[in-house]
Order: sequence, then structure tokens, then C-alpha cells
Amino acid sequence: MKEKFFKAEGIEICTESFGDENNPAILLLAGATVSMLFWDTDFCIRLAENGYLVIRYDNRDVGKSTSYTPGTTPYNIVDLTDDAIAILDGYKIEKAHFVGISLGGLIAQISAIRFPGRVHSLTLMSTGPWGDSDSSIPEMDTRILDFHSKADSVDWTSEDSVTSYLIQGAQLMSGRKPFEEKRSENRIRNEFNRANNYISMFNHATLGGGEDYWNRLSEINMPTLIVHGTDDKIWHFQNTAVLKTKIKGSKLITLEGTGHELHTQDWPAIVDEINRHISDCEE
Repeated sequence: MKEKFFKAEGIEICTESFGDENNPAILLLAGATVSMLFWDTDFCIRLAENGYLVIRYDNRDVGKSTSYTPGTTPYNIVDLTDDAIAILDGYKIEKAHFVGISLGGLIAQISAIRFPGRVHSLTLMSTGPWGDSDSSIPEMDTRILDFHSKADSVDWTSEDSVTSYLIQGAQLMSGRKPFEEKRSENRIRNEFNRANNYISMFNHATLGGGEDYWNRLSEINMPTLIVHGTDDKIWHFQNTAVLKTKIKGSKLITLEGTGHELHTQDWPAIVDEINRHISDCEE
């Protein structure tokens, strides 16, 4: 595991890589409010062992990357897309396989449209389309919204208070598989202690931009794999049908009973499917 910082356009992005830098590259794009630690070290190692350079990184406002005053978001989703490309430039990588979860999946879609020559393949996990979806698909579960409404009662300077609250959120977002409480607690505590400014993560809640790339998924022509849990309370599973329709030739892997999470029980299937997907692209 190697940590590297890259500066571009006045901001600094923290990255970590696994594997040989001469191997085909996989760029892991995390979701909103979470750092690169959402991609567990052991998960990254498993991917890298298949012959890849695996890179995870902190988006702006999380982890060790540039953070801003809480309550301000002086950047948009296209800027986050440009950050991903700046990481490839920093590693001197021409093209990478983009694996994005939730917000990371949206950034990956915009990347494929904005920089098609830099994206070798897409894997879209627990996300929806960057464009209009089916109006009949349920939106975010109201229990998630109710949970977020209680954030003002948390002492965000206290590791224990933050951990107690966010573990409840992690359990709420999990599916029918056994909730991995200790693993969630370890990640939350590690994120709390390594962040430049922990509560700046909430700036992601007002993230805007990307209108120029809205409803352009038909332009995506690189191989695309969709991975989604049936019990996702953030992005309803039915969004997979929209993605499959809009991105021609895309394939779907269903994770039965999985929520908005990266459950360890799913790691073998996810790693195998990503490896198979990328191997087909590299032939």
C-alpha cells in the first residue's frame, strides 16, 4: 500500500495504491461523505492480486484531501470528475477501469462521457443513472431521511458520539445479510481520526453541477458492468433496469439481500465479476 498526494488546480488529493504500477489500473471512486476507507484494504488487495494496480482516493472534503469550510461547496460534480482524471495524470496512466459506488458511480458515468479516451471500462455499483430515471421507481427510503434529520443532536467533536450515530446509519443502509457492526465501527473511527476536517464531508449534500452531461448515457460505449443489491435503500434496485436500457450492452450482477454497502460476503463475487469484466476488455 503506497500513499501519494497529487496537487491540481489548487487542490490536493490523497491516494493509495495496491499492486504493480505496470499493471492495468483500476480506479475506485467512493460515495458521498465517505473516504477511500470505504474500499477496505483487504478488498483492494484481492483486486490487485488478479494483476491490477488498484487506486483508491479521498474525494474533496473527506479524509486527507482538500477540505472546505462546513456549509460551503465551492466545487461541483464535474470538478470531482476532473479530480479523478488528475489522479490518472499523476500516476501517468492513460486509461483506467473505473469502479464507482453511489456518488462514485455518477462521477464514473460523467467521466465516461467527458473523457471517453481515459475510461477503459465502467463498473457501476449501488448507483443510478446520470439522467432521468423512471418516475415510478421509489426514491430514497424515508427512514434514511429521518435518520439524517437527527444529525443536529450529535456532538461532531466526539469520536464516540459520532461513531454511535453513524453505526446506526450503517445498519439502516445494510440489507438482509448479517450487519457487520465491528467492521463499520472500525471504519467510522478511522475516518474520524484521519480526516482534515471531519464534518466537511456534509458539503457533499449540496453538490451540484453536471447539467451538460445529463441524459447522455447513450454516448457511453465502453464495456459496463452494473452491480447492485436488491435491498438498497438509497438507490432502489429498479434503477438497474434504467441503466441497462440507457447504456447499451451493459451487464447486471445482482447481489441478493445486499443493501447500500460493500458487504464482505459479496467480495468474492464482486472481485470475480470485475476481474472477468476487465479481462474481457483487455483481450
